[in-house]
Amino acid sequence: MAVVAPLLALLWGLPGLCRWLARPYYPLSALLAAAFLLVRKVPPLCRGLPSQREDGNPCDFDWREVEILMFLSAIVMMKNRRSITVEQHIGNIFMFSKVANAILFFRLDIRMGLLYLTLCIVFLMTCKPPLYMGPEYIKYFSDKTIDEELERDKRVTWIVEFFANWSSECQSFAPIFADLSLKYNCSGLQFGKVDVGRYTDVSTRYKVSTSPLTKQLPTLILFQGGTEIMRRPQIDKKGRAVSWTFSEENVIREFNLNELYQKAKKQSKPREEGPEEPSAVPAAAPQEETKKNK
Repeated sequence: MAVVAPLLALLWGLPGLCRWLARPYYPLSALLAAAFLLVRKVPPLCRGLPSQREDGNPCDFDWREVEILMFLSAIVMMKNRRSITVEQHIGNIFMFSKVANAILFFRLDIRMGLLYLTLCIVFLMTCKPPLYMGPEYIKYFSDKTIDEELERDKRVTWIVEFFANWSSECQSFAPIFADLSLKYNCSGLQFGKVDVGRYTDVSTRYKVSTSPLTKQLPTLILFQGGTEIMRRPQIDKKGRAVSWTFSEENVIREFNLNELYQKAKKQSKPREEGPEEPSAVPAAAPQEETKKNK
């Protein structure tokens, strides 16, 4: 049983793993994250490297490298406690592994460190993380359409995500928000998104800072009657976001999505039945005419 469970988990996640491997971002990130391990452990590459080991073996870690790698493992474990999706876990591993690799390469040889840092910069500029392209019931706004849509029908409740494509937190939250839109979207409760990285005027109007230091991305705002009712994360007096986990459970609980969905369904029924009433008026007219004729 101890062998069957991991095999089943591997088979279950195999389609997603194949999709990741088909995108260049993930294989190249994995290669950069494991670069120092390959250089230090593969015999054709590690021969001739400087080493501080007592036995002088250049193909094994010295005590300082082990210390750095252990510290990296502790940091990754601490950061992954707040991670929700698999993409967030993998993204944390890649990011902190690259930082550790840069330190290790600079410690080994400044030329190798500069080469590795150059490769990371080129990778960051040329290879972007893949965006979520799955099914969703989300309307994308521009700087001109968001105000018009919120004011068009004030009976509609909107949950709008303010995001930026460069934000890793927004990319991790994208499949969660899409899944919520599939479960709760109806005529009276709708979901929208606006790219504040592209439309900076929107970020100013709705007071959503795009600075990475404030950690306000993504921001979810609930609009009822065209007016903001609540937002997450909340903003403190210093203009920074209060720590909040963007999980599906938290969004459902904080925004009362189950209650909003039931209310929206009840409000949408009279609107759906409304067009049937005018059809009864023409039907009554011939009866009155027949009475007058009699």
